[in-house]
Amino acid sequence: MDLKLLRRSTVYDGRVFTIEVDDIEYPSGRRSVREVARHGGGAVVLAVDAMRNALLIRQLRYPLDEFLWELPAGKLNRGEDPLDCARRELGEETGYQARKWSKLTAIYTSPGFCSEHLHIFLAEEISPRPEGRAPEEGEETMTVTSMPLDEAVAMVERNEIVDAKSICGILLGERILRARNTP
Repeated sequence: MDLKLLRRSTVYDGRVFTIEVDDIEYPSGRRSVREVARHGGGAVVLAVDAMRNALLIRQLRYPLDEFLWELPAGKLNRGEDPLDCARRELGEETGYQARKWSKLTAIYTSPGFCSEHLHIFLAEEISPRPEGRAPEEGEETMTVTSMPLDEAVAMVERNEIVDAKSICGILLGERILRARNTP
């Protein structure tokens, strides 16, 4: 479908995202308005050890005023490679590093109104990094937990993990790891 952009206005330019309001015209000649949150994207990490324990974080999510279980994740810096972002976020949020990395997938979180594109990685052969955690301001209440990956899957099934990026990473990662171990 060809939409004609008539006018674009940036109504908010923030640290995390920008909001644009577009006046558009459909091929039929009818006009409409589209509101778009422009986001620079990010990286998400399913980090597992040799025993298939996964690192999860629990953090306060301000918009919900609720603590959520999540995979480590963070936003890309301008021009940053998603894998470099994943490595940085794993270290900052959990205090761990990984020797083996593979990309699981990339997702659009809410393509109806937002351009956020998240790259989800599997990190294996993990170990504590010498400098430990380096949480950013606002992440002081974040806690790190290691749990069997099967338990994380069960938490998704029990609706205890409700964060979409984490659900995608946990379920896809578990499926890929299980397939690897199948003779």
